Amino acid sequence: MAPPRLYLDWNATAPLHPAAREAIMRAIDIFGNPNSVHGEGRAARAAIEGARRKVAALVGTDAGNVVFTSGATEAANLVLTPDFRMGRTPLQLGRLYFSAIEHPAVREGGRFAREKMTEIPVTEAGIVDLDALATLLDAHDKAAGLPMVAIMLVNNETGIVQPVEAAAKIVHAHGGLFVVDAVQAAGRIGLDINRIGADFMIVSSHKIGGPKGAGALIARGEALMPRPLIQGGGQERGHRSGTQNSLALIGFGAAAEAAVEELETRNAAIGAMRERLEAGMRQVACDVMIHGEGGERVANTIFFTLPGLKAETGQIAFDLEGVALSAGSACSSGRLGESHVLTAMGRDAKLGALRISLGFSTTEEDVDRAIAAFAKIACRRKPAGEAA
Repeated sequence: MAPPRLYLDWNATAPLHPAAREAIMRAIDIFGNPNSVHGEGRAARAAIEGARRKVAALVGTDAGNVVFTSGATEAANLVLTPDFRMGRTPLQLGRLYFSAIEHPAVREGGRFAREKMTEIPVTEAGIVDLDALATLLDAHDKAAGLPMVAIMLVNNETGIVQPVEAAAKIVHAHGGLFVVDAVQAAGRIGLDINRIGADFMIVSSHKIGGPKGAGALIARGEALMPRPLIQGGGQERGHRSGTQNSLALIGFGAAAEAAVEELETRNAAIGAMRERLEAGMRQVACDVMIHGEGGERVANTIFFTLPGLKAETGQIAFDLEGVALSAGSACSSGRLGESHVLTAMGRDAKLGALRISLGFSTTEEDVDRAIAAFAKIACRRKPAGEAA
């Protein structure tokens, strides 16, 4: 009998956390429209507001600053716009600056025109170049509107933690707005939107063990908000119209609460397993390249290149061994291609890379199985210089 499959692709999506599953099952009969004033509607609204408080606690802010969306991509498209309001006063943004390693949801620029977008380079270590950021903002045309800067807190491929607190100081010194994609950081490092200095933060439900189809745009305060992306009945205090997905949001809230409660113990265990897995990989193949290993990374991510093995070939080989992992980011409808992150780091993206990411249910036995699968595949690869 074949062993159960081994899931090592938590950066793509996490299995449903038991707490989220239980919360959803308890709420399955809360069917009222949360925008109705009768008892059934008030019950649904109360459940959603409870979830809002839990998501707000995930990033250290007030519930009133959380706008629920269908996911992180929608949240990015909501906030990446030239059109804001400070209270009732219009506020114009002139240009979007984003790092070269951002997720496609940010790289596409939301509602900014392509000619109003500028890429910020990163260093060979995969860290946003703060000197380059300062130079770009020094040259920003203030007459065209304020600058907006978007930098992810944790890169989804390498797991590298970005210097967002320092970036926030640079952005605010130039009068700009700062957006932080915290999708891969939530549940892996402590989040505090005020300490970080982000004006807006993006989080996703399914990355932390909640259901898919839910996310949030979180503001540092209520006065400054983007023009709505989805207009209609004025739900979410007018920031995002459409009847809320009660069950998904309730599960999101439960997953957020678990992420806060389990943060320290979960990541200590995951970090130890990642170190053992990397050591086992090096013992099997001393030429394995682990990208970003010299810098600060979240505890769960290994982004590696095995010379002589194409990423596509490697992903299929691991899948045949019963191991699910990614060839870079799982964000483009299953398409495999060169990593824009490796390119930005000045590395040969044609080499390709595979990503292992661990999560709250990963075990020591899983690490042993992963090392064994890696050993089998490493032994079958082509010698250096030959086509894989």
